[in-house]
Amino acid sequence: MTTIPQTITHDDGRIELSETAPVADSPYYNEELAPVPTEKRTWNTYNYTALWVGMAHNVPSYGLAAGLIALGMDWLQAFITITLANLLVLIPMLLNSHAGTKYGIPFPVFARAFYGIRGANVPALLRAFIACGWFGIQTWIGGLGMYVIAGKLFGDWWVNAPILAGKPWTLWASFALFWVIQMAIMWRGMDTLRRFENWAAPLVIVVAIALLVWILIEAGGLGPILSQPSKVGWGADWWALFFPSLMAMIAFWSTLSLNMPDFTRFGKGQREQMLGQTLGLPTTMSFFAILSILITSGTVVIYGEAIWDPITLANQFDNPLVVAIGLFTVLIATVSVNIAANVVSPSYDFSNAAPRLVSRRAGAMLTGVIGVLMVPWYLFENPDLYIFTWLQTYGGLLGAVAGVLIGGYWLVNRTKLDLVDLYRPEGRYWFSAGFNWRGLVATAVGIVLAVGGAYTAAGTDGPFPPDGLIPLLKPLYDYSWVVGLVASLLTFVVLSRPSPRREPAATPEPATA
Repeated sequence: MTTIPQTITHDDGRIELSETAPVADSPYYNEELAPVPTEKRTWNTYNYTALWVGMAHNVPSYGLAAGLIALGMDWLQAFITITLANLLVLIPMLLNSHAGTKYGIPFPVFARAFYGIRGANVPALLRAFIACGWFGIQTWIGGLGMYVIAGKLFGDWWVNAPILAGKPWTLWASFALFWVIQMAIMWRGMDTLRRFENWAAPLVIVVAIALLVWILIEAGGLGPILSQPSKVGWGADWWALFFPSLMAMIAFWSTLSLNMPDFTRFGKGQREQMLGQTLGLPTTMSFFAILSILITSGTVVIYGEAIWDPITLANQFDNPLVVAIGLFTVLIATVSVNIAANVVSPSYDFSNAAPRLVSRRAGAMLTGVIGVLMVPWYLFENPDLYIFTWLQTYGGLLGAVAGVLIGGYWLVNRTKLDLVDLYRPEGRYWFSAGFNWRGLVATAVGIVLAVGGAYTAAGTDGPFPPDGLIPLLKPLYDYSWVVGLVASLLTFVVLSRPSPRREPAATPEPATA
């Protein structure tokens, strides 16, 4: 008879396995997916704050605020939109983070409680492929930064190198080198990432402030910058731009709102991760937003147009040393966010799909390869495509997953999970052949309502028809993330209501050793 390992509940509410040997024989277990022992849960408030500072200060997040300016908002409208979005996305992020800290489990294992041990691969792989797209975008940006730096150092022969597949071969070489650097850091593990974040985060802030100071001097102070008028006003045109922009801004971090358990599983306690994230995400994103807003508005004064890409802006400087310092900081920021946000999660997600075959390192390599195959140079091509197609569409997809996780963990299970059964095919989370149809149906309902009406605005280039994929649902697409989250949450809670013919969805508190 197999002995079922017991769990240990600590005074602070954190739970761990007292032994792992019996669970280790499960085909749905490996070292990367295993609950983190409490003695290895060492991340403190500063670590989480530094993590978010490092992830918030990067080129795509700079592009959020700068892109809104380029789309017609003034500095105040852009700041309101981004600050509100980050306050809203912090709510599901903290709700889902709780399980990681309490049980020491990553996102794909957490999802098993609501989708089934096999069914969890659906949301995990959905999240993974979106992360691969982001990894490709960030790597392309980093490679472009290296290409510009090298061009300032080596001269015209580097910038005007022979064309290969539509771009200079030196740009492709820079892209490849930046890819290798990131893979090497990730190969060394989470501790290396934590140390890298601790010193990279402050450096990015310092250089961004220096760039702002230069912009203020060149533009003649804040006056000319803040006086730049809104192109949409505060009437109907503003609201038509505000709501889809807000959803896109929320979507930017909706990825981490799902997989923050991948990081909070290493936390010393709930207080540390909650305080660290609250200090790190909305504050630094708002601070970086105002920097990028002022800098981009300043470029309108100085150059007569909004330069929303900081690499293009840095290349305007004549001094090679200034360009090198500025773009080196871009590279640091890009590595910081790309590994933390776009490699850690899919490495776990791919490992969850085949625990015996795919390790964390193998998952990271797979992420890197798929990220390149998703043609990232196209996704970051212009503000419309970046904000209203890429961000808004996947925001609806991930909002539908977040609704199931939040509804299942907080409303159905009341934060009580059976840690052992998350790894056992004969346990309560096996449901029917490893799939919980309720979670899958709820997610499908959320996705259809959220992105079924996806459309491309008239006069812009995009993959969707102007009237929407499903014309009847077109109005919902402007609210994609909220629609996906609310629809899937309500659907899952309703479908999970206890009935006389089956066990209640809520599970008992794990045994205390």
